[in-house]
Amino acid sequence: MEDASLFELMRIGNKDAFKQLFVKYYSPLCEFASQYIPDEDSEELIQDLMLFIWETKEKLVIENSLKSYLFTSAKHRCLNAIKKQIYHERIHSILYEKLKDQFENPDYYFINELSQNIQNAINELPEGYRETFTLSRFGEKTNAEVAKTLGVSIKTVEYRISQSLKILRIKLKDYLLLFMYL
Repeated sequence: MEDASLFELMRIGNKDAFKQLFVKYYSPLCEFASQYIPDEDSEELIQDLMLFIWETKEKLVIENSLKSYLFTSAKHRCLNAIKKQIYHERIHSILYEKLKDQFENPDYYFINELSQNIQNAINELPEGYRETFTLSRFGEKTNAEVAKTLGVSIKTVEYRISQSLKILRIKLKDYLLLFMYL
């Protein structure tokens, strides 16, 4: 039976006509597609094309021959697959460039862990010590400015910072030993 007749039968829902078209064109289309993309991808692509043809059979308009339509559609799908692959590779490359230092530098994980432990240790300081310490060390204020901000004496500020550093040395002693060997 000719393609036009098979297509018309398929268009009205004849599954046998679709099977005949599938059997007739599946292998040649896979072979054609494998010129553009890998064999395993070409088979999936052609299966998707055939499924598309079946699902859109009532609306599908083929102006030339069915064979021409199938091969042209296969080519366009292959080119789209190639574009998609190139796009994914480009995105992967961009992400890799942004993140490669994290993966190539084993200290990255150590530094993150250390930063988290320092923050936790600071958060565990008594409130007055924590406030004084963070204003002094992270607020970049002098002891006099910290004393004025908190309404305490400079000696109190010095004492709180000294005590905070002692507490932090104890809590972070495992990390301090590592820095001695680096």
